[in-house]
Amino acid sequence: MPNDNNSRSDVVALTRMSFMMMAPLVIGFCFIALPETAQAGATIFGGANAQLCANAAHRVSIDAMPEPASIQACDTALGEEQLSRRDEAATFVNRGVLRLAGGAFVEAKQDFDAAADLMPELGDAYTDRGAALIGLRQYADGIAAIDKGLALNPDEPEKAYYNRALAHEALDDAKAAYGDYLRAAALKPDWNPPKVELARFTVATR
Repeated sequence: MPNDNNSRSDVVALTRMSFMMMAPLVIGFCFIALPETAQAGATIFGGANAQLCANAAHRVSIDAMPEPASIQACDTALGEEQLSRRDEAATFVNRGVLRLAGGAFVEAKQDFDAAADLMPELGDAYTDRGAALIGLRQYADGIAAIDKGLALNPDEPEKAYYNRALAHEALDDAKAAYGDYLRAAALKPDWNPPKVELARFTVATR
């Protein structure tokens, strides 16, 4: 049923019954490229599988489905390769992205937790943890995790705002959801998902 939410002079009303039916969780928004991948010809010492893991997470971030061998590459990187602290944290995040894409929310959260333990300053680890918690329908905890990540300047904040909007909507806070969809759309005007969700809202001025 429509959900009206009053705020000063505006009324924000939802126009569809269930956001979960049509508004998907954005996965892979926290893909972290290993530092060496930004430079042509650079290598990672003992990090071939870490690179394969990063590449697979990148493909997932643009809507490809993860391949079964991708997570194995991440496992091998974490178990056998010599990685810097940041590369290890990035590999945990990238494996979490792949698990998130496969709906393994508990395992994904474990990976994001491990990344945050390694690099507490890594905002993407927390925004991704929030995505996993939202997948587990732990919406309030998901919002708190995303809030923490946003304060640490993640790479793609528009996707964090989008996912936080989903959580707000699940908690029947239409005003907060609408505001986050607006932020996501403003941060990346050429990205379509927040525009699709904003089309479900009407704003009536009193």
